[in-house]
Amino acid sequence: MLTITRDLHDKIVAHARKDHPDEACGVIAGPAGSDRPERFIPMLNAAMSQTFYEFDSGDLLKLYREMDDRDEEPVVVYHSHTATEAHPSRTDISLAQEPGAHYVLVSTADTDGNGPFQFRSFRIREGEVEEEDVTVVEAY
Repeated sequence: MLTITRDLHDKIVAHARKDHPDEACGVIAGPAGSDRPERFIPMLNAAMSQTFYEFDSGDLLKLYREMDDRDEEPVVVYHSHTATEAHPSRTDISLAQEPGAHYVLVSTADTDGNGPFQFRSFRIREGEVEEEDVTVVEAY
């Protein structure tokens, strides 16, 4: 289960709205071994695409060095889908390299009749996808 603060949840949704119609992407880092997302790090979608996201390799290297210096790890890796539901695509699954991370997807499309901005979380390990519950809290 992913437990995330209202503030971080709202920042992810705001980033998806801001970058629409392109996919938004980013990371929420947390203390190593804690499984607690704390530090919001919006990233640039280097692909600048409505159907694909890609972290800039230089920015990603800088981020991992920074997290290492701060004894953090990527607790949440997030991105948006602009025309499909919030579910990992085959490409998303093949690119998932953080087995301990929560993969959050936000859809900016109304794919279920309930309005845009579905917010869902998944664990992706060795190509296997498992959806998990999301609990939004005011504070940890």
